[in-house]
Amino acid sequence: MKVMLVILDGMGDRPSGALRGGTPLEAANTPNMDYLAENGINGIMDPIAPGIRAGSDTAHLSLLGYNPYEVYTGRGPFEAAGENIELKPGDIAFRCNFSTVDETMNVIDRRAGRIRESTHKLAEVLNGMEIEGTRIIFKESVEHRAVLVLRGEGLSPRITDADPHRLGPINEVRALEKGAEKTAHIVNTFVRKSYEVLKKHPVNIERRKKGLPPANIVLPRGAGMVPHLKSIGEKYGITAGAIAGVSIVKGVCRLVGMEILEVEGAKGSAESDFAAKVRAGIKYLDSGDMVLINIKAPDLFGHDGDPAGKRAIIEKIDEAMKPLKEILDDAIVAITADHSTPCNVMDHSGDPVPLLIAGSGVRTDSVSDFGERSAPKGGLCRVRGNDLLNILLQLAGLSEKFGA
Repeated sequence: MKVMLVILDGMGDRPSGALRGGTPLEAANTPNMDYLAENGINGIMDPIAPGIRAGSDTAHLSLLGYNPYEVYTGRGPFEAAGENIELKPGDIAFRCNFSTVDETMNVIDRRAGRIRESTHKLAEVLNGMEIEGTRIIFKESVEHRAVLVLRGEGLSPRITDADPHRLGPINEVRALEKGAEKTAHIVNTFVRKSYEVLKKHPVNIERRKKGLPPANIVLPRGAGMVPHLKSIGEKYGITAGAIAGVSIVKGVCRLVGMEILEVEGAKGSAESDFAAKVRAGIKYLDSGDMVLINIKAPDLFGHDGDPAGKRAIIEKIDEAMKPLKEILDDAIVAITADHSTPCNVMDHSGDPVPLLIAGSGVRTDSVSDFGERSAPKGGLCRVRGNDLLNILLQLAGLSEKFGA
């Protein structure tokens, strides 16, 4: 059998008074996911370990069977790989935000109004500059996101973030160990130069005229060097593909040797074509053993603190899940999340996420709907993300026996 793993990014949540005490998933009308839950086995999962607030990168590494504590070097390299930037030994990569600051360098919008248009024009004026002999490679990603790569001699990822991760003064980047002072200085210089260049860019002049927050600075974070990972083919003996709209997930999957499937309409946003992702995933299973589909949208509403919007997008995603009911004779289907993003927290939390697994031969339980409080009553009980792929591959008959 084949394996389809659907990861609804940030889907996990907490009860909301705005939804009569339910979570967005519990409050949503989800007949297709409920069908899979009723005809499968359910449980809850700690993407990394109980209480750990997982990032999307570390969580996806864990869900694919890699120990993030051993292989994770920072978010930047995965973001770069997702944008198909080939990193060389010694390169330092960063995840960045186009953000909005005032004249005193206070952050007033970390995502520049979730800017969607013309970021490539902003990136063009930053890419290729040189700072003290270090080349700047800069590329826009989805919405407000971007990638920065430093290429030069004597660089180190052991520095702090420029992004303060909150509203207020930007951070002055500091070295975390001796020898990283040069890198910290280069990043601080780049941040200042980005403000000088972007504040007067035509794209931002036009945004201000429209009353939109200008993307007038770049704030890097998550410095890292490219890790060396055993491919998923070597690790499990399978062929695997991945469908995702956001660079960070593409990058994780690319660096573990998965084929990145480009799907028209897969934007990594609330406007993404969820049904197209599902159709492409099913088609890939004609030849591949496993496909991972990441759907980013629930996470966006969690970060925005919008439980009603999160409920509505989950209902839209559920409509796209309908074809999965037709492949259960040939594939093991799992639906879960990479982490919880509760609307009342507006950030990732360490809460476990619901997990369902359906397919021919899967032991069923008494759970009849998919939700944070119904899933723990199922037969899977509580598992860790690092064990998920082993569970799915053995159900599909794709795993090797351990021992005689």
